[in-house]
Amino acid sequence: MSSSLGGWLRRLVGLLLIASALAAGLSHAPDRPVQTLVARWAPAPSDFIEIRGQLVHLRDQGPRSDPEPIVLVHGTSSSLHTWEGWAGALQKQRRVISFDLPGAGLTGPFTGQYTPDDYRGDTYARFVVDLLDALRLQRVVLAGNSLGGEIAWRTAVLAPTRVSRLVLVDAAGLPFEPESIPPGFVAARLPVLRTLGQYLLPRTLIAQSLASVYGDASRVTPALVDRYFELTLREGNRRALGLRLQQMGTGEDAARLAQVHQPTLIVWGSRDRLIPPATGQDFARRIAGSRLVVLEGLGHMPQEEDPPRSLVPVREFLGVR
Repeated sequence: MSSSLGGWLRRLVGLLLIASALAAGLSHAPDRPVQTLVARWAPAPSDFIEIRGQLVHLRDQGPRSDPEPIVLVHGTSSSLHTWEGWAGALQKQRRVISFDLPGAGLTGPFTGQYTPDDYRGDTYARFVVDLLDALRLQRVVLAGNSLGGEIAWRTAVLAPTRVSRLVLVDAAGLPFEPESIPPGFVAARLPVLRTLGQYLLPRTLIAQSLASVYGDASRVTPALVDRYFELTLREGNRRALGLRLQQMGTGEDAARLAQVHQPTLIVWGSRDRLIPPATGQDFARRIAGSRLVVLEGLGHMPQEEDPPRSLVPVREFLGVR
């Protein structure tokens, strides 16, 4: 991101510090053990599997006979729940696998045989390959939103024989100029606020962050805010978010997109203010033969904001009725 981001951050720092101070008395929110969250956020068909010593929350739905399952990868500070609309519709004909990335949702920070505190894009791509190996999936359709989109295309480059098709939804990994940044991301990037954020978490901060990435803020419901709020409190997730944002690249690996040869669908919300639609056009130029579909009125997470409409071009791309 450009130097203008620094100026935008500085302008916001004072307001966030004041807001944090005012909210401190009402916003004490310590980390919560994962066991306290499982009953509410991991009902069937949720499961937990171990991958190289890392316990991973996932859902595996649909016919096991599907030769090329669809694997869905969520974005920064999100969880597999963002794909519930897509998974519910697609699993009637296709095997659909969604999961919580390390550092997010119920999976929590990297542990086991993985290097702690490493949340770079290539690290995540190698983790996805480990997931495919653990599930004995030889070849899959890989779809991802935001960070998940970046992980998807990096995985396609890292292990091209394992990925048959790509669906990139408002994907990261190219240089971009944000029009708006979720306040929660701003707080997580700044040392003072990041430290405070280990103990304080105003629910309004979550609500404002979601409103900033939705095309229509009226779609942000109390239930949605509740989910993001509680999963952010999973022990270790707030620290992991800060590390992920520190390690986030600025498009230095963009040239690797020329190595993507899989059929690729690029889906973008016309009101994405975090990674604007111009970035989707850039992806389309860089990935030979790809197709870009812009969804009018939707924001950075169209799969969550309007699952049926965002799924229309995906159904066509995959040949799913």
